[in-house]
Amino acid sequence: MAAEARMLELPFIHDDQLTRCMHLRFQSLQQKQVRPQDGEKLLHPNEHIYRVDFIQQHNLRFLRWDIQLDTPGKVTVTGTSQHWTPDLTHLMNRQLLEPVGIFWKKPGAKEVECNEADAQEFGERVAELAQIRKVMYFLFAFTGGLEPAQLKGSIVFKA
Repeated sequence: MAAEARMLELPFIHDDQLTRCMHLRFQSLQQKQVRPQDGEKLLHPNEHIYRVDFIQQHNLRFLRWDIQLDTPGKVTVTGTSQHWTPDLTHLMNRQLLEPVGIFWKKPGAKEVECNEADAQEFGERVAELAQIRKVMYFLFAFTGGLEPAQLKGSIVFKA
């Protein structure tokens, strides 16, 4: 008897500590008037690090993004190939993955919109990367007045 496929919804978890550390690096370099390493991606004040913990890594098929925004604005979600270690290796631009997911909510709208083709391709890429990692980190850039507290998000797979 074949096992029935089930839905697996994995939430985006805001990594407060890592975000804070990366914001401090940005501030420190600015205060000291020191340039970052060549190719280093500095975290701007509107950017935050989120993570997804893969409780299952194999046989995942991307179904959809579940992004809810309480207020109008835009969030750009970029996957990273970074594996952070306790020494907090710096994030490099070459570790930012494409395509990105761009999600927005217009004033007065109830639904969140996105570029569906890029979001689909991005989700499929995440499913592939899940096979080789237990945790994946994402860079969320908030614009249009949107803030992390106004976002609830997850990625849904068929497992």
